[in-house]
Amino acid sequence: MVNLTLYVEGGGDTREQKARLRRGLSSFLKRANLQGRMPRIVASGGRDVAYDKFQRAHANKAMAAVLLVDAEGPVKVDSSWRHLQERDEWQRPAGATDEQCHLMVQVMESWFLADREAIARFYGPDFRPGSIPQWPDIEQVPKRDVYKKLSESTRGVTRGGYQKGRHSFKILEGLDPNKVADASPHAKRFIDSLKKLSS
Repeated sequence: MVNLTLYVEGGGDTREQKARLRRGLSSFLKRANLQGRMPRIVASGGRDVAYDKFQRAHANKAMAAVLLVDAEGPVKVDSSWRHLQERDEWQRPAGATDEQCHLMVQVMESWFLADREAIARFYGPDFRPGSIPQWPDIEQVPKRDVYKKLSESTRGVTRGGYQKGRHSFKILEGLDPNKVADASPHAKRFIDSLKKLSS
């Protein structure tokens, strides 16, 4: 079994927020049948930091490294590395494979759109699912619209309206990976690649 380290964008600047991201993503991946072959998750804060940490780990070759970052916009090419090169001017490190680079499209919260029940469980009866349109392709929803509709659907709830960092990782923790993979080809590719790399 290969030891994987997953370098993830997000988690802010505090240890508490990074721990929340690790817990949320770990729970999500365990329910995606990665229990027993989980990657080590490194919450890296900013996307540039995640990329830099990935590059160093990949060059070190001590263990297999995988990168997961937000696409930050629509993905119009067939390669995650190519998307990041065109958008961020990031170069694919020598020897890095397509299996080592993954995108949340367009942002992590795009995954939430695939499982409204998870959002409802978190926010309770005041959550207004009707405020979120039934988009046919969650990967095509601009990130500003994702955030806007999450804010509108949670306005006035007991927990307070949607807050990235404070609420996002708890919602991630409760998502159904099958629903997310069915709605997001990039999410399915990410889960399938982790299973392949860790076998």
